[in-house]
Amino acid sequence: MNLKILTPEKITFEGDIDELIVPTITGEIAILPHHIDLLTQVSDGELVIKNKGKQEHIAITGGFLQINKDTLTLLADYAVHSEKINAQKALEAQKRAEEILKKKSEHTTEQDLAIAQAEMRRAILELKVARKRKHV
Repeated sequence: MNLKILTPEKITFEGDIDELIVPTITGEIAILPHHIDLLTQVSDGELVIKNKGKQEHIAITGGFLQINKDTLTLLADYAVHSEKINAQKALEAQKRAEEILKKKSEHTTEQDLAIAQAEMRRAILELKVARKRKHV
């Protein structure tokens, strides 16, 4: 199977794989070769890519996965490989977002709140994946 993971910034992953485990809004699913064609919404979580006995782990927030024959295309809001997660930066981002959310005032816009909430979700997810993969 061929997998391509795209975010608004870049192509996070592209290559042949043996199996993909992906979090969806209805639960985690495993994709093996010759999977039925599918379009599903991806939820925040950890993606596991298996190929030739090795595993790669990617923290992902939102998006959609399309399976067409043995071609998998995942459009994600955000995706980062577990070994590229900087736990210290994620902790700092989480603290900044917590401060913005605590101090919300009449000068805090809806957009600022939405950005802070997104940063908080992303930081928590990165820390969870990093801790699980012992990159902390």
